[in-house]
Amino acid sequence: MNQVTAAIALGSNLGDSLATLQAAVQQIEKSSNLQITTQSHWYKTLPMGPPQPDYINGCLCVQTCLSPEQLLQRLLEIEDQLGRLRQERWGPRTLDLDLLLCDQVVIQTSILTLPHPRLHERAFVLVPLAEILPDWTHPLLGEFGKATEKEGTHHSLPKGKHWTIEQLRQAVDCTGVERLPLD
Repeated sequence: MNQVTAAIALGSNLGDSLATLQAAVQQIEKSSNLQITTQSHWYKTLPMGPPQPDYINGCLCVQTCLSPEQLLQRLLEIEDQLGRLRQERWGPRTLDLDLLLCDQVVIQTSILTLPHPRLHERAFVLVPLAEILPDWTHPLLGEFGKATEKEGTHHSLPKGKHWTIEQLRQAVDCTGVERLPLD
């Protein structure tokens, strides 16, 4: 496979979240076939789902020749190495690594959907991602708008428009996403 740019979301809200996230970045840096090109600041964000502590979130861009499935597998291995336990959907976690996108690749399998299916709805992803990849254009959003109109989502997003990450960030309520000071 040729080199692609991939974006990864990182999140944690259990234990020493910042140390866990930094350890995940180090593991990604040490991975063969992955080169970090940009990293966002860290952000304190409000949780989704059941009552739980606030999260720390951020995003990375990497260059890789791995397939999306191979990259996802590497991210799952890093989660396991750093003690991730999967107990409750949208529940608290020591580490969450989500593959958000690989260039303009569109995939939908039982284990992977690209771009991430809720990427365009989540401020805790869009804010750090807009910092490092503001001009990436969502390849499906016009299609999403048509498909999800029945479900009552994103009526304010015009159908057929090519949305960049920065435009999506501006269209989403980013209340509760606070950039952490630099160390």
